[in-house]
Amino acid sequence: MFEPKGWGYLQNYEHMVQPIIAKVDTAQGSKEYPLHTHPKGQLILALDGYVTCEAANKMWMVPTHSAIWVPANTLHSNRASDNAKLCFVFIDANKHGMPQHTCTLAITGLVKSLMLKLASEHQAYNEDSKTARLAQVLFDLLIEMPAQPLDFALSKHAVIQTMGQQLLAQPNNRKTLAQWAHDFALTERTLARLIKKQTGMTFGKWRMQLHIITALQALSDGQSVQQVSALLGYESVSAFITMFKKVMGKSPTKYMGDLN
Repeated sequence: MFEPKGWGYLQNYEHMVQPIIAKVDTAQGSKEYPLHTHPKGQLILALDGYVTCEAANKMWMVPTHSAIWVPANTLHSNRASDNAKLCFVFIDANKHGMPQHTCTLAITGLVKSLMLKLASEHQAYNEDSKTARLAQVLFDLLIEMPAQPLDFALSKHAVIQTMGQQLLAQPNNRKTLAQWAHDFALTERTLARLIKKQTGMTFGKWRMQLHIITALQALSDGQSVQQVSALLGYESVSAFITMFKKVMGKSPTKYMGDLN
């Protein structure tokens, strides 16, 4: 995800003794950083562009002004959009209160400002310094941030893995469950049960989650609602907006406007 020099710099930060460390960096090219772990929990806030993360057979999306939380020692991989500007916060595993599992968090303007303020300070701070107090205030607010439904379930099962790969590659794929079942020489009921077992969702909800992730990536890249609707293969813009509001509680324009 980063040039070797830049990523090594971040690794130096996460091994510091201070319980909370913050750093702003820019991704060099749209590259994937392969499976790895961190000794501290890692929070990634997308200031510009977006980040996706894969862990525990799920993919999480981090659009602009949202953050992904990866607990300490969790095996995961990351991908950032080209030149995405990111704010990293590393949190000591001994500080309790953050989620126990990888998730996407909604970040308020105040929390974002505190993250950036901490990142601007000297990170080798003393435990009785004002920077230490700033870090603690940030942590106290972070543990109150709500999780967002921005994960897409993956699977190692051959059928579901193939479906997931095809849907990720072609988000405008509108094949019905019956058509998918025909492709795999399965009955529709058998495939529906398999999807439910492997993802915990119905086929419709599973694909909807992918559409939300893809939509937020495209909207974060500056594409219009009309362009995103076409990207996802919706027959009308209103149909896309209805789907988005059903999941996120707001229209795409309102959602992105509030984030900004």
